[in-house]
Amino acid sequence: MNTAPAITLTRPDVQRLERLIASLDEDAPGIEALQGELDRAEVLEAEQIPAGVVTMNSRVHCREDISGKDYHLTLVYPKDAGPQGTVSILAPVGSALIGLRVGQHIDWPTPQGKSLSLQLLAVEYQPEAAGDHHL
Repeated sequence: MNTAPAITLTRPDVQRLERLIASLDEDAPGIEALQGELDRAEVLEAEQIPAGVVTMNSRVHCREDISGKDYHLTLVYPKDAGPQGTVSILAPVGSALIGLRVGQHIDWPTPQGKSLSLQLLAVEYQPEAAGDHHL
């Protein structure tokens, strides 16, 4: 598995995600991975976050390196997951995407126990860049 890339999170996202973690059972799936991402992230104020960084409620375009398959995903809180194209922050790919910059690669663990390598090609929508700081 590759070394985890550097990530950047907004202070409001970190605060909301910490509240989410505190509200769940400590053994709930995805909490440990998400907490690991929060612990290693550089944290900036929302107004300082570059437009090409994945934040909560961002819509992204990424590509699986080997197959070339494209994914267009919106990173959401668990309560908003379910509709096609949404991915929960507690899903392995969700916690792997948060804080990435365009051009970075992540290893995405699949439910079958394999690891796929994804490259972030674009952040198609980011709430902070759009001025939607309430999301």
